[in-house]
Amino acid sequence: MNSSAATAPRVAVIVPCFNDGPLAHEALRSLAQQEPTETVVVDDASTEPSTLKALTDLERSGVKVIRHDVNQGLSAARMSGLRATTAPLVFPLDADDLLVPGALTALADVIEADPGIAVAFADYEEFGTRSRVVAVPARLDAFRIAYRNQYPVSSMFRRAALDRVGGWRDVAGLVGYEDWHVWMTLVEHGERGVHVGSGQIALRRRVHGNRMLADAGRRHRELYGHLRQLHPALFAEIRQHRRHTDVPKLPALLYPVMFGARPPLGVWSRVLALRQIVVGDRADRHSDSYP
Repeated sequence: MNSSAATAPRVAVIVPCFNDGPLAHEALRSLAQQEPTETVVVDDASTEPSTLKALTDLERSGVKVIRHDVNQGLSAARMSGLRATTAPLVFPLDADDLLVPGALTALADVIEADPGIAVAFADYEEFGTRSRVVAVPARLDAFRIAYRNQYPVSSMFRRAALDRVGGWRDVAGLVGYEDWHVWMTLVEHGERGVHVGSGQIALRRRVHGNRMLADAGRRHRELYGHLRQLHPALFAEIRQHRRHTDVPKLPALLYPVMFGARPPLGVWSRVLALRQIVVGDRADRHSDSYP
């Protein structure tokens, strides 16, 4: 996976892994269809024998594997990977997901074309227990982020921007919404994020029973309450953000009622309600809310 060329790779891929070793093999195979990368797998103290064997096999094949002695959580795993790499662009890839061929190059090219861009993202396809393509907003929108996380953590980040905002951190010491925390911090710092291109897909996201998102969803109110406390500047300027959002006017007025502290259960029904109000909002037409 790592480049053997004289020129150092421009992209670091960080793969956190906890008891997903066999799936991590698939994730790393999807990197073979990408440009050369600086790749690191972070084992967050896995316990399953199949995972331990899979990670040992990866290590023997030349993949860099960092091992935590105790389970520290997703934020710590990503930060261990960040510290262990040096490439100027960073792409976090969950061990149970797959990259679309050419995705890293497309995302990296967008960032390198504009020094003012902190992060580039794309649509993604879900597979597993459900199958669909999820659209992502065209730009990093502070108003959207205040109430909904519609952006995939598997995006291309400029390392300098991650350094400026402190990278991934737990939310009040709890597991869940680490990625939403990053997006909120980025918009508070005035960082820019853009879509690689309408309709372009970068990731195949596996939907299955092991995803931590389901547990975080059950604690949504608590986690979202902590996010509001951690990002007072974002919510203090919410009227200004509403004026500049690309969410149409009427849905924007309804966002605090339909999203925000509301649990994510049944969110798709609320999105469908927004469709009836306005047909012009691409992201609300096609995507679910993934806090």
